[in-house]
Amino acid sequence: MTFDPSPRAQALITRVRAFMDEHVHPNEQRFLREVATGDRWAPLPLIAELKDKARALGLWNLFLPQSESGAGLTNLEYAPLCEVMGRVLWSAEVFNCSAPDTGNMEVLERYGTPEQKARWLKPLLAGEIRSCFAMTEPAVASSDATNIECEIRRDGDFYLVSGRKWWSSGAVDPRCQVFIVMGKTDATNPDRHRQQSMILVPRDTPGVTVVRPLSVFGYDDAPHGHAELVFDQVRVPAANLILGEGRGFEIAQGRLGPGRIHHCMRTIGMAERALELMCRRTLARTAFGKRLAEQGVTMERIAESRILIDQARLLVLKAAHLMDTVGNKRAAKEIAMIKVAAPAMACRVIDWAIQAHGAAGVSGDFPLAYDYAQVRTLRFADGPDEVHRQQIAKLELAAYG
Repeated sequence: MTFDPSPRAQALITRVRAFMDEHVHPNEQRFLREVATGDRWAPLPLIAELKDKARALGLWNLFLPQSESGAGLTNLEYAPLCEVMGRVLWSAEVFNCSAPDTGNMEVLERYGTPEQKARWLKPLLAGEIRSCFAMTEPAVASSDATNIECEIRRDGDFYLVSGRKWWSSGAVDPRCQVFIVMGKTDATNPDRHRQQSMILVPRDTPGVTVVRPLSVFGYDDAPHGHAELVFDQVRVPAANLILGEGRGFEIAQGRLGPGRIHHCMRTIGMAERALELMCRRTLARTAFGKRLAEQGVTMERIAESRILIDQARLLVLKAAHLMDTVGNKRAAKEIAMIKVAAPAMACRVIDWAIQAHGAAGVSGDFPLAYDYAQVRTLRFADGPDEVHRQQIAKLELAAYG
């Protein structure tokens, strides 16, 4: 087993790094200024400019393995590109590789009808619109997705969608034109995993209400954001159902496997940057007669950070390799393992980097505080740690049963 990038992937890594160095890192402060000016939810001129540049250079839709508009990379080839993008939270959108659009595009690519692809996938691949994935609900423990209460009820040639969702990423963005909504079409089905379906709901359909943007540790994540939504008897054509009634869990598993790889590799990119900032800071600061980098506790944390990051990266690359070679289902344990390991690792490394920066670490002068908030939240997104640990244990015990 080798995780060396293919020649094509290595060339793309070099090009994405160069793009980040030339266009993204120098504009991090401009991004913050544009968000703070005027309407916080308005699309940013900076992002539009950089998307045009990335598309012109062919650094576009790199995440999509099977599509005329995708790069055709395997999960293993795409993983290190995700790591490079992960160094700056907003950079993935520049390459049209940001969640939840990536997962939604994969759903449409794999399971959508020709009509659904023409209406929604094509403009998403072109970066002309954005989308939202609405699954989590405030009234139930959504870590068990069989609990969801949103109703998708057949009414002749239409479905009526009713329910309340939250943490629906991207819904506040005015470019968001479509929601993929998970709800129950058959609440009495004895198979709890065949009760749910997914349906496409255009944003401008009567009955759709964006109640409010939600904050994460005080950050509103503008202009992307996470919203609470209400669907009140929202009437959409039956043709908007994806794949068929009772197929929601099947679609979700196909969507979340690659998404977890993407999240974890971006997280490793954040951790790498935190370690870099920690090293630079501790080499430049003196306390009690010697540089912080020479203090025993600092050296211990730097060494441990390097070990933890490399361990997590190897685990993620192994999971990506297995997804490519034996499929997502047989790689389920490894996918669950990385979803626990990578965010926990990054929380620790970023926390140590914050400590090394002193009060500056919790300020907005460095990306560390915001990165920590994002990574801590990732321990809930796509399933909480506890659910993944339970799955890992069950799969491990199955070998002895």
